[in-house]
Amino acid sequence: MRSSLWSVERWLAERHALRHRPFRWLLAGVSINALGNGAAPIALAFAVLDLGGDASDLGVVVGLYALADVAAVLFGGVLGDRFSRRTMMRVSMAGAAASQAVAAASLIGGWSSLVLLSATGMLIGALGALGGPSSNAITPQTVAAPLLRQAVVLRRLSQNTAIIVGSAVAGLMVAGLGSGWALALDACTFALAALAYGLVRVPPVSAPEPTSLLADVGDGFREVMRHTWLWLLILQAMLYHLFYGGAQGVLGPIVVGDGIGRAAWGYALSAMMAGFVLGGLVTIRWKPRHALHVGVWFLGLTAAFPVAIALSDSLVVVLVGAFVHGFGLEIFSVGWDLSIQENIAPEKMARVYSFDQIGSYVARPLGLALTGPVAEAVGFRLWLVVVGAVIVASVAAALTSTDVRRLERRPEVTEEPVLLQS
Repeated sequence: MRSSLWSVERWLAERHALRHRPFRWLLAGVSINALGNGAAPIALAFAVLDLGGDASDLGVVVGLYALADVAAVLFGGVLGDRFSRRTMMRVSMAGAAASQAVAAASLIGGWSSLVLLSATGMLIGALGALGGPSSNAITPQTVAAPLLRQAVVLRRLSQNTAIIVGSAVAGLMVAGLGSGWALALDACTFALAALAYGLVRVPPVSAPEPTSLLADVGDGFREVMRHTWLWLLILQAMLYHLFYGGAQGVLGPIVVGDGIGRAAWGYALSAMMAGFVLGGLVTIRWKPRHALHVGVWFLGLTAAFPVAIALSDSLVVVLVGAFVHGFGLEIFSVGWDLSIQENIAPEKMARVYSFDQIGSYVARPLGLALTGPVAEAVGFRLWLVVVGAVIVASVAAALTSTDVRRLERRPEVTEEPVLLQS
């Protein structure tokens, strides 16, 4: 009898992702890193403005970060499939910690400049791109296959909760202590994430046969093009980020900061992340068969944030718009991550994620650079309305695809416990 009870308890323990030690350390690493990611955009935006920069300068600084991210991400995907993903994650976080520490010290010490912030931002963007594909691709290696969906949801919930805290803390730190201290917080989180990633010990994935870099990239590209839903939504993401990236990264801090107050922008980003958390909680119970199709519908809700900023100086309206944005995007993101991790071969997953990141951010630097001049020409608020309209139109176009509508999630595997005889 005792052995029977032990086998049942063991089976129940294995039914939760948090029972897996590698996943716990991965969750700790991504959550700590997300805490800093919540603080960094707010700190950087107001650091540029405090140094005398305007909307165009802010767009250039943030755009250079995104450009470096895009330039390095293919290397990150190839290296993540060739070598240890744990090492890629750990080294990229350690380098980012050192770079952000320099930026923070320059602001606190009063010797910073837009050139310095741009240079450190580009370095951090490139390092993040080298480790990012590995961070996403390693998730299926940390849990048993039946627990993958649970792991994806828990990971996103923990990250989003951490970003809420980071955004709120950054808003208070920028208003009370200055942007340099908020960047110092980000540097500390990079260092702690590197330590956590070092403890993610998983069996290696079979590496591809050694070939040239271009051959590996081409193999990843062919894998993307093999799935219509994948390349179509990557293209949709390019258009989305071309317009929305500047709305949040450039116009949001200025319009909300001038109309309501600087701390309000931190509250707005926290409200958006609260929407992410609620969306994640919903996906724990709600498991639609066509998760990607449902997610694309919810992606249309992200238009609420730029439209709310454009039409109202009420903090409540802006917070509601931000919350709805986060809720809709999280429903989509869970379906998107599951679709990739359930349908892509493990040995190609880092490269596919690198193309996903490129699709999401290749147009972002251009959008960030152009948002300031274009918005100044037509009006900040009018341009925010245009951004909302483009988001809705791009979602409607994606929904016309039968591949997007018909893709089904993998049925969850349920195994009965084996009761050993006493």
